[in-house]
Amino acid sequence: MKIEDVTIVKRDVEGTLIPYGQSVTLMPGTEVLVTQALGGSFTLNVNGNLVRIEGKDADAIGKEPVLLPSEKFQEICEGVDDTLVWEQLKTCYDPEIPVNIVDLGLIYDMQITPMEEANTYHIGVQMTLTAPGCGMGPVLTAEVEKKLLMIPNVKKVDVVLVFDPPWTSERMSMGAKLELGVL
Repeated sequence: MKIEDVTIVKRDVEGTLIPYGQSVTLMPGTEVLVTQALGGSFTLNVNGNLVRIEGKDADAIGKEPVLLPSEKFQEICEGVDDTLVWEQLKTCYDPEIPVNIVDLGLIYDMQITPMEEANTYHIGVQMTLTAPGCGMGPVLTAEVEKKLLMIPNVKKVDVVLVFDPPWTSERMSMGAKLELGVL
């Protein structure tokens, strides 16, 4: 812990209690410790509880928001860039684990399908969780959907949680294993 990671909440801000997924409001004057700032969101330790706030609320804790890959993407083009989809998915993090959901091996499948309206696309994602009973499942799936809808030409996203085959650490990338000390 570094002293610069401790901050005071400057305004009311909505957050999500981890790992339960319940909505909470942090009040101005609350002292928090920033434990993770990844994927455009922040995980805070608030009186021993973890709370996640969205990047758009970074000012509430005196931080600058981080642009996502889709927000940096300026070109107007046809289709959907597969690489951009994967980069956008890599901005989604389990708030308790400092590795993105792609490198954790939580994404089982991703499909881009053209829709009837010209230059509009549907993205289907099958993903899992590190544990079936994780209360953050709905929060993570909603985050994946929201972030993929930010990509130009994407008009519909469906995220389906699957538990077969069960997730194991063997699905993790080498970088994720190194980061988490699994090797």
